[in-house]
Amino acid sequence: MSRAVTETSREPADASAPAPTPAAKRLLLGDPLTSAKLDEQLLPKKMALPIFASDALSSVAYAPQELLMILLVGGLAFLSFSPWVAGAVVLLLFVVVLSYRQLIKAYPSGGGDYEVARTNLGEVPGVVVAAALLVDYVLTVAVSVASGVDNIISAIPELNPVRVELAVGFVILIVLVNLRGVREASTLFAIPTYVFIASVAVMVVVGIARTLLGDPPVASSAGYAVQAEELSQVAVILLILRAFSSGCSALTGVEAVSNGVPAFRKPKIRNAQTTLTLMGGIAILLFAGLTLLALVAGVHYAENPCNLVGFDCENTPQPSLMAQVAAATFGMGSIPFFVIQAATACVLLLAANTAFNGFPLLGSVLARDGYAPKALNTRGDRLVYSNGMIILGITAIVVLVVYQANLTTLIQLYIIGVFVSFSLGQIGMVRHWRRTLRGLKTLPPDAAEQTAARYERRSAVSGLVINSVGATMTVFVLVIVTITKFTHGAWLVFLAIPILAVLMLGVNRYYRDVEHEIRMDDTLHFGSEGDVALILVNRLQKPTVKAIDYALAARHEKTLAVHVAIDEADADRLQKEWDAHGMPIPLVIIESPYRAYTSPVAEFIKKYREKHGSAVVTVYLPQYIVGHWWESILHNRRSRRLAQQLMLVHGVSITLVPWLLDSSELIYGRRSRPLPGQQRGGQPDLLPVHRGRRVSRPAGPPDSQDSMSR
Repeated sequence: MSRAVTETSREPADASAPAPTPAAKRLLLGDPLTSAKLDEQLLPKKMALPIFASDALSSVAYAPQELLMILLVGGLAFLSFSPWVAGAVVLLLFVVVLSYRQLIKAYPSGGGDYEVARTNLGEVPGVVVAAALLVDYVLTVAVSVASGVDNIISAIPELNPVRVELAVGFVILIVLVNLRGVREASTLFAIPTYVFIASVAVMVVVGIARTLLGDPPVASSAGYAVQAEELSQVAVILLILRAFSSGCSALTGVEAVSNGVPAFRKPKIRNAQTTLTLMGGIAILLFAGLTLLALVAGVHYAENPCNLVGFDCENTPQPSLMAQVAAATFGMGSIPFFVIQAATACVLLLAANTAFNGFPLLGSVLARDGYAPKALNTRGDRLVYSNGMIILGITAIVVLVVYQANLTTLIQLYIIGVFVSFSLGQIGMVRHWRRTLRGLKTLPPDAAEQTAARYERRSAVSGLVINSVGATMTVFVLVIVTITKFTHGAWLVFLAIPILAVLMLGVNRYYRDVEHEIRMDDTLHFGSEGDVALILVNRLQKPTVKAIDYALAARHEKTLAVHVAIDEADADRLQKEWDAHGMPIPLVIIESPYRAYTSPVAEFIKKYREKHGSAVVTVYLPQYIVGHWWESILHNRRSRRLAQQLMLVHGVSITLVPWLLDSSELIYGRRSRPLPGQQRGGQPDLLPVHRGRRVSRPAGPPDSQDSMSR
């Protein structure tokens, strides 16, 4: 391959002149942001907490409810196990938070468990973790929104018939808010999150204070008896384990901070660790306090409301645990009751926002590594990974519609993906620390005694201990969750994760093969000789003349107009018009007795190359630019089909020449461009608009028309 020395220049972009943005898009999402403003979108800790911790904090609204609901299957006596089960959940949450502090320190690039597993355990475990996290993010949105709608219906039972519609509407709203950018979303979501934390904390303190003063709150369901099921000894153990696995939903969202480290302001690692610690501490206190208050108030929340003796399950939706505790503490219909219900509904809905930050970030990492489509690594107008957000929103809506936004059903699918990623991530961290310690042992004695080496050794040992405990506990919980939830619908998650993992491996293999195929080397040679342009002509109209003008301006060695003759009369009419207007290039008419378009053109190109050598052939196709979606059905079908098929012909490149119809003003703010050559010929562009259409001025003198074609 011949080499030539060329100069390379870089032109600065004009930041003050962004590409035109449709008015509707600008209204919904705001004005585009330049890449230079990316640092301004990074989050301080006070804004990062509501963004990344809303999922984990909102879990306290439904995790105690699910825990007590499962225990109540065995009868009221089984509620005595709830303090021990809740204590086990709190211990596990504490260990997982400590473990993820180590992970953030070791792998701050934003890959989280995926990067840990891929680096330390290999490609397949890494992809499995990524698939599990993606599934978990989808279920996070579905469960959070369903739970938020559940709390709204607890306060306003009349909305029960439109449960699914409410859920879908909230998902769409959250997608739109997130598409406006991380910073705007954090500002909007910060207030409800902090109001939720404060209101639930006040409720717990007031409830405990009333209990200590001898006036404990009493829930509306405390007087209902429960129709218990007959359980064997094995079933009792399984029921307790199932309650524990449901309570472990309080751990969802812990991993989101490790996946979102790049979104933090500097120092990123310290800010992320601080946010994770705050999130864990608040979640533990609220979970433990709400569980305690529910037991004190005697809340009875049944998996099947009709098992509550005396409750009108036919006409009344079962109030959520949060609603019952708030009503018992402050009184049904009181202002604090509605504040708590509103804050709970908001934070549950906003918990989905954690997924809308984690899913796109993980998707961008996967796309960067070649396991997902490259479109997921592209930032939108507002500097967010908008494609990932849209995919997440659509998938979550499908899940909500299929499961009718039923929280009890959706919760059975939940947390499987979380603990798959927890377990493999912690095992990967154990390997990471062991490898670090082995590397420290190889240091020379004088280097090993330096302060930095001793500090690194202490950090590695403490990390190894913490992550070993975390790995042991998360694997144990994964086994429990699998056993207790598999037959209740979790088998779908175990089916979805490997399917998604196989698809990602397939995408990676495809990208790898394409990269190998197109890799640059020195064996390439340029053997094309000649240059010919073909303008495909159906009728002699302005778009055709514009295409001819473009082709002539490109100064090809030879330029031809080609008409595929389906009807002989049309071909004769075109030839007469061509001659009458004195078109500056010859018109070639190709007969097509079988009414095909592509094959006659392809055959013409083949014969031309055989006769004139391996010329480069550029085919110009006029294409309409329209403003209404339905216009695309009425136009461009033939040009699109021709372009797709001619691209498969050897030696052919396609040039689409746009012609803006008047309707395109709806999108682009302008209509048809001047006729080819008008500006170069010194002619006025267009007359004023008459009845909504612009009219071209009469043609100028012959020399002006000649200039139009050059």
